[in-house]
Amino acid sequence: MKIGLPVTMLLLCCLFSQAQTPNWSEHIAPIVYTNCSNCHREGGIAPFALMSYEEASNASFYLANSVSERRMPPWPPSPSYSSFAHERVLTQQEIDLINQWHAAGAPEGNPDLAPPPPVFNSASQLSSIDLTKKITTYTVQSSQDEYRCFTIPSGLTQKKFAEAIEVIPGNSSIVHHVLVFYDTTGQCAQNDANDPLPGYSCFGGSGCGDSRLIGLWVPGSTPQLYPQGMGIELNANGHFVLQVHYAPGSQGQTDSSKINIRFTPNNFVRPIFISSPLDHITSLTNGPLFIPANTTKTFYSQYTVPINVSVLAIGPHMHLIGSSIKSYAFAPDAPSDTVRLIDIPKWNFHWQGLYFFPKVKKMSSGTVLRGEAYYDNTSNNLFNPNNPPEPVTLGEGTGDEMMLIYFAYTYYLNGDENIIQDSSAVFTTVSRKQMIGDVQLVPNPAQHDVRLLVQCYQPGDVIITLNDVTGRIIKQVADAYTVGEMMNTFTIPTADIPNGLYIVQVRSGNEQRQMKLMIQH
Repeated sequence: MKIGLPVTMLLLCCLFSQAQTPNWSEHIAPIVYTNCSNCHREGGIAPFALMSYEEASNASFYLANSVSERRMPPWPPSPSYSSFAHERVLTQQEIDLINQWHAAGAPEGNPDLAPPPPVFNSASQLSSIDLTKKITTYTVQSSQDEYRCFTIPSGLTQKKFAEAIEVIPGNSSIVHHVLVFYDTTGQCAQNDANDPLPGYSCFGGSGCGDSRLIGLWVPGSTPQLYPQGMGIELNANGHFVLQVHYAPGSQGQTDSSKINIRFTPNNFVRPIFISSPLDHITSLTNGPLFIPANTTKTFYSQYTVPINVSVLAIGPHMHLIGSSIKSYAFAPDAPSDTVRLIDIPKWNFHWQGLYFFPKVKKMSSGTVLRGEAYYDNTSNNLFNPNNPPEPVTLGEGTGDEMMLIYFAYTYYLNGDENIIQDSSAVFTTVSRKQMIGDVQLVPNPAQHDVRLLVQCYQPGDVIITLNDVTGRIIKQVADAYTVGEMMNTFTIPTADIPNGLYIVQVRSGNEQRQMKLMIQH
């Protein structure tokens, strides 16, 4: 196919750009300062700083290795499965730049072209605050991971609704994450009173069965801001409960974390509920939750949505035996279509969160929610608290297990599905500048060859690769110039590929799409 002169010049420019060696000042510093320095700084939770060229160049091997394995920045949900607001995910182009920079000896470039290091402080990001509550100053007792729950009287004399919840760690060098609960039973306050130190020991949750999860914080989090006309219900005379995870090596250090709340202007709002319809008791289809020693096991849960709801966020929860967890749905009017919600292929109890969708999701009455959780109770699981492995049952303790998938939702009103929760997110609504549209694999799973259908909205170059689950390229399927405004078809030969799970990646410039492909000969 002939390529016109403008396209040829564009290709030459791209080749010249790729031939340049990335340097710190122009290429790497913007990536590190945006995605890494929030934790990797003096006083941050990470073990070393990445606030200067000297610090980053000394750690260039770690940088290249950790981003290539997608261990850093920590973002457990698979970006190839579903998208969330405020994702901390590097593009493949950014990963390639870091690897090329390390391979070239980590050159600095012109220091005058480097952006200034970011400035971090403990000030609130909210424009206005109605209520601030701080825990009693606590001195960490353990040299290992410590989980501590602190109760704080709300002081509310009437029901209020929170439209914004913000957690500010008192000592960001030791606070790994914070879960925020609200308790109106007094049980958590009693647990606190029974312990001579501030707070009380807790692990999986607050340790109070009727407390409600209302928020959380992990490094890099922004305040939880809910759409106008919605809010978290806070009844009178309740207690905020902050479960704080202190990182190993924090013994002897002090903390006084706090929360900031902004209320809705009035109480005529739709309440936001955070609950777990997919759980380890009522919706488990192959229970009870029990994992014998030296075994692996997958559990399934299912729940049918009884009314129309608007879903804002999702948050899976397991303990240390958990290895992976996934949730998806089937809409009542399209039972053959899977609505992807979340997939965490490498569960890590220490990096859990409540993940907000870029747009509010409508779930109609009759929608079927499903959850799948895989547990590894063998010595191969590095997080296994028992050596040798012991039988694990349902419970809130360190050695127990759970299977919960939380949803933040409210009653549906017409138009909710158009509410945007992340203005920086890229949605499926097509911009004329966007090139890659829908991507399909037929059939999937595949026995022999599989067809890849790529919708392109304008002509351009695409690179298509078949990768293993670690990201290593198995074969380059195509390097082609596609036709716009139509579906382009490519064939992926799979006869010589072993059975297993693979990733098909379609790239064009800064855009990329990824799909899982199961090969079963």
